Amino acid sequence: MLDNLTMRLSGVIKTLRGQARLSDANIQDALREVRMALLEADVALPVVKALIDEIRKKAIGQEVQGSLTPGQAFIGVVHGELARLMGEHNAGLNLASVPPAVILMAGLQGAGKTTTSGKLAKWLHEGMKKKVLLASCDVYRPAAIEQLRTIAGQLGIEFFESQSAKPVEIAKDALDYGRRHYFDVLIVDTAGRLAIDEAMMKEIAELHAGLKPVETLFVVDAMQGQDAVNTAKAFSETLPLTGVILTKLDGDARGGAALSVRHVTGKPIKFVGVGEKLAGLEAFHPERMASRILGMGDVLSLIEEASRGVDHEEAKKLAQKVKSGKGFDLEDFKIQVQQMKKMGGLNALMDKLPAQLTQAAQGAQMDDKVISRIEGIINSMTRLERVKPEIIKASRKRRIAAGAGVSVQEVNRLLNQFEQTQKMMKMVSKGGMAKMLRGMKGMLPGLR
Repeated sequence: MLDNLTMRLSGVIKTLRGQARLSDANIQDALREVRMALLEADVALPVVKALIDEIRKKAIGQEVQGSLTPGQAFIGVVHGELARLMGEHNAGLNLASVPPAVILMAGLQGAGKTTTSGKLAKWLHEGMKKKVLLASCDVYRPAAIEQLRTIAGQLGIEFFESQSAKPVEIAKDALDYGRRHYFDVLIVDTAGRLAIDEAMMKEIAELHAGLKPVETLFVVDAMQGQDAVNTAKAFSETLPLTGVILTKLDGDARGGAALSVRHVTGKPIKFVGVGEKLAGLEAFHPERMASRILGMGDVLSLIEEASRGVDHEEAKKLAQKVKSGKGFDLEDFKIQVQQMKKMGGLNALMDKLPAQLTQAAQGAQMDDKVISRIEGIINSMTRLERVKPEIIKASRKRRIAAGAGVSVQEVNRLLNQFEQTQKMMKMVSKGGMAKMLRGMKGMLPGLR
C-alpha cells in the first residue's frame, strides 16, 4: 500500500541536501515530487492542492536546526500535514450508551461489510472484553446471513437468529434480545447494493431511526480509489455517519482513499482492514500511517500486534530457557514460527518496518504456505531429532522430507535457518545484542 508514494517521497530528501534553510526556491522540486506522488496514489485533486499549499506555508522560512538536514526538516513538515489531513489522532469508538451500544454497518455490496462486522466483533470481544451480539439485516442475500452466522461461530460470539424477513423488525428484535441478555455491543450488518440507490438509502435510514446507533460506520473498499471517496461522500450526505472503515488496504490499492476520505467527508477513518483473516482489523492512527507513508515504519502498531499475538507464557519459558543456557531447539523454533503465523506472517509485519529495514530483508517470505511447510517438516521429526538436530544426517533427512512431502533441499534450508536462529539466541544469552542485530537478517525464517 502506497509503496510508490513512499519511494517518491524518500527521494525528496536528496533534492534538499546541503541547504541551510528551506525556501520557496529550494523546495519547488520537492513539492513537485510530492504533488506527482499524491496524484499517482489517486488522492483527490482538491486534497492535493490543499495539502501542498499547507506544506509550502509551513516549510518556507523554517530554519534547519540541530542535526537535522533540510530534507529531514521538510519531511517533518510533510509528516505533520499528512497526519493532520487524515485526522491527527485515532477517533476511537463511542460506546457510551445504555447497553447494548449499537453499531450500524453501512456500505456497498462487495466492500467487505459482513467480514468487517466479524472482524470488529473480534476486536471488541478480545481487545476490549465486550460481550458482543452479531445480527444480519441483509434479507436480500441469504448467503450474507449464513456468512455472518459462520463467522460468529468461528469467533465464539453469539449470532441473533430471526424468522422475520423485514430488516427493521430484525434490527428491533435483535436490540430487544441484546437488552434482555445484557450484551455490551450489538453490531448490525445491513444490505448493500452495487450502486447507491433510493431504496437502499431509505432502508438504512429506517434502520438508523429504529436503532438510534451510537456508531454508524461506512465500510468502503480502498481499492476503489477515487470512487471510494465519492461513495463515502454520498453516504455521509444522506446518513449521519460517525466514521469510516477502509478495507483491502493491503491490496494493490494506490492508497489515495486513506488520504482523501477524512478531508472530503469530514468523517474520521476509525479502522482499516488488512487481509481476509478475522484478526485483520487495525485501529487507524493517522500519525502512524503518515510515518509508514514516509518510510519511517510503524513500530508502535508492530509492538501492539506482537503483544496481542504472542503467547506470553511461552515467551517467558523460552526466555528462561535461553538465559539458563539450555539451548534453543527445533520445538522452540516451531513455536516461534507459529507465533509469527498468529501475527499474519512476516510479510504482514514488513509493511510496518522502516524502509531501510524492509530493504535489508528484501526477498523474505513468510506466508501461510511457508509456515505450514516449516511446521510439516518439524512435525515429521522424532522428539530426539527436534532436541538434537545435529543427528539429522542424510538418511534421516530423506525420511523427514518424505514424511512432510517436501524435497531434501527444503529440509536442509530449514536446518540452516534454524542454525542461524540458534546462533542469535546464543548471542542473546551471552549479552551480545550488537552481534545479534548484525546477524538479524539470518534470523528471519524463510529469508532467501
